Amino acid sequence: MTDSSNITEQMKQVESRVADVLALAKSLGADGAEVAMSRQQGLSVSTRLGEVETVEFTNDGALGITVYQAGRKGSASTADLSEGALKQAVQAAVNIAKYTSVDECSGLADKELLAMKPENLDLHHAKELSTDEAIAIAKECEDTALAYDPRITNSDGATLASFEGFKVYGNSHGQLVSYPSSRHTLSCVVIANEGEDMQRDYAYTINRDFALLTQPMEVGKQAAQEVLSRLQARKLPTGKVPVMFRADIANTIFGHFIAAISGGNLYRKSSFLLDALGQQIFPDFLTIQERPHIKKGLASSTFDSEGVATIDRDIINSGSLETYLLTSYSARKLAMTTTGHAGGIHNWQVSANGGDFNAMLKKLGTGLLVTELMGQGVNVVNGDYSRGAAGFWVENGEIAYPVSEVTIAGNLAEMFKGMVAVGDDFDLKGSIRTGSVLIGEMQVAGN
Repeated sequence: MTDSSNITEQMKQVESRVADVLALAKSLGADGAEVAMSRQQGLSVSTRLGEVETVEFTNDGALGITVYQAGRKGSASTADLSEGALKQAVQAAVNIAKYTSVDECSGLADKELLAMKPENLDLHHAKELSTDEAIAIAKECEDTALAYDPRITNSDGATLASFEGFKVYGNSHGQLVSYPSSRHTLSCVVIANEGEDMQRDYAYTINRDFALLTQPMEVGKQAAQEVLSRLQARKLPTGKVPVMFRADIANTIFGHFIAAISGGNLYRKSSFLLDALGQQIFPDFLTIQERPHIKKGLASSTFDSEGVATIDRDIINSGSLETYLLTSYSARKLAMTTTGHAGGIHNWQVSANGGDFNAMLKKLGTGLLVTELMGQGVNVVNGDYSRGAAGFWVENGEIAYPVSEVTIAGNLAEMFKGMVAVGDDFDLKGSIRTGSVLIGEMQVAGN
């Protein structure tokens, strides 16, 4: 990987190009224009059964330009930052705008909402890493998993990836902002056999700062323990039982909630949470806070994809819905104001009331602990939920045996209100920081 000064220099060069493109768009008659570019570079290596499987060096990025003319919109992109290529891209965007329909809701975000001087969120931690060093780390991780137990007989490999890059955004309101960032990951996938049963599972670690990754041997050990715990899985009879989603997949439940309160689904009237603002969606013990400015946060940013300043806000307060998630376009469609969510959410923190993982198992009592979900059987229009699942049957607060080939079903509105507890065993590897989630009752069907 390159050093930080190189990234900073590249970012400055792109800022200059973005300013040139905005000026060119104005000279060609655009009422408004916005330009964004992200660039990523780094190294990814994979090993499998002690051998190097892949070594990939990445250095890519593209510049996107959107122009607005009398309510019409045109967009184009280019990976070539030469003067000629940029002129061609701007001209293409202007030409496209001539043929699109007038849409009064399109256009730049309002100037007063923009982040003109964003703060430094400490998102960039470059790591000088040679190919040999990366391979050694991946091998150590995989070797640890393979040596953990004789029942682990195969591997889908270990992968170490280390990337850094930057984002630059500018528009004709005079905004020109940028920030560098980094992301490092290490993962391991192994296969275990016992009799005729074969299972596959994994573990991974991710961080902005390479030094804060979980150690390779620990990731390998976690992968081994995960796959071994799944051996000799049983099926379950059909019935209604309490269901607990382990923290590392509980975020998927809130992911469906995100879709339901996102402006695009709301103005299209394709969400089961239409007109739900101010209503009780979850039990009153639950609060969801968005904190975009956490230092080193995986989903931290001082501005969204439209340059709008991000702010701390309550999404859910004592179970009630406080805000939708809106872009400038969807906000105008709904006669509201953008919430700075173009491009996604920023560090959601779900409140906990259930204690640690073992305490949550005690609250579950006898029921299903879900550790894996399969399929996409979720309808955000009516809230119907049905997904394949695997995990563990729990009896009297203790894990009894692994289960597989089951389907869990319900309705998201009922699932949200039926939450009994959220644990403080927070999973910090994504944009939604939540503990395990216990739902009082769901339909479980054995296959």
